[in-house]
Amino acid sequence: MRHHTHDLLAPVPGTARQIHSFHYGPENTGRKIYIQSSLHADELPGMLVSWYLKQRLAELEGAGRLLSEIVVVPVANPIGLEQVVMDIPLGRYELESGQNFNRQFVDLSQQVGDDIEARLNDDPQHNLELIRSSLRAALAAKVATTQLQSQRLTLQALACDADMVLDLHCDFEAVEHLYTTPEAWSLVEPLSRFIGAQASLLATDSGGQSFDECFTLLWWQLQQRFGERFAVPMGSFSVTVELRGQGDVNHALASRDCQALISFLMHFGAIAGEPMPLPELLYPATPLAAVEPVETPVGGLLVYCVQPGEYLEAGQLIAEIIDPINDRVTPIHTINPGLLYARSLRRMATAGMVIAHVAGTEAYRSGYLLSP
Repeated sequence: MRHHTHDLLAPVPGTARQIHSFHYGPENTGRKIYIQSSLHADELPGMLVSWYLKQRLAELEGAGRLLSEIVVVPVANPIGLEQVVMDIPLGRYELESGQNFNRQFVDLSQQVGDDIEARLNDDPQHNLELIRSSLRAALAAKVATTQLQSQRLTLQALACDADMVLDLHCDFEAVEHLYTTPEAWSLVEPLSRFIGAQASLLATDSGGQSFDECFTLLWWQLQQRFGERFAVPMGSFSVTVELRGQGDVNHALASRDCQALISFLMHFGAIAGEPMPLPELLYPATPLAAVEPVETPVGGLLVYCVQPGEYLEAGQLIAEIIDPINDRVTPIHTINPGLLYARSLRRMATAGMVIAHVAGTEAYRSGYLLSP
């Protein structure tokens, strides 16, 4: 195991933060897996899973079973991890800028495409190595002017040449689910089975240039630009894995999730050994554009009538909003049928607040598809 420390830009004198990356398995084989956790720093189930992964990967490395380099970043957001205001952790947005920690990663597809166009040919392996080299150089040339930019560039540089990128998150109250692209679904479906995902949500570009999509979009855009002239492979695929809710931090779940990831990596060929049989797929993959964000038109006490993991019919009652002053009770119904996979932790709703997400099957939204 190699432990590397990556210094972030200090915002003021006398302060310092670092990203720590742990590298297991053989180097310079052209095969690499990248796994990070808690990019939203108040989403901690993945951090415990990463701790378990470190122990397992060290054992597998000692046994000579790692066939790919596997990089683990257990604390992907030291900036947000320290943002505790009056005993409340605020790890989704940077307090200084208000920016979501998982948005606005740099888009280098145009720059990389311009750089490599004259050197592309009909050999997909040559083109893959050429694109990765250009991407690494482009990221290395970027100069951060804020600590947040420094953190984004550090994470992006660590993962940019990986075959697979796994970004471990969680929701507020939720069942297991994941986000990936339609193009990668055939590769990701075994992961959905192993982790027991109750929703698998697909979009090529959901907007916002999130961490996972900053890799897949680059390769997809290069394919769109050069695919009719040159053999451009899909050199990376990414998955955001949502490990239930914020309160689901315990040894039993983390140990199970760690084993699910190990089983998937064995199935993928990154770890030597006999792969486990694939479990059943609990729910078919559906378009992210088919997700219904359920909003409440009024504020008040939020009382749920259904649980995450329940399949809802169109028009089903999902919650009631109670005004304790005038005694008005406002029922909230779904519009479309689908699986309720996540809901808010808050129990005092404000007018216009999204209180839940339901995974439907028929796409009806477009444009920006993510939560703020």
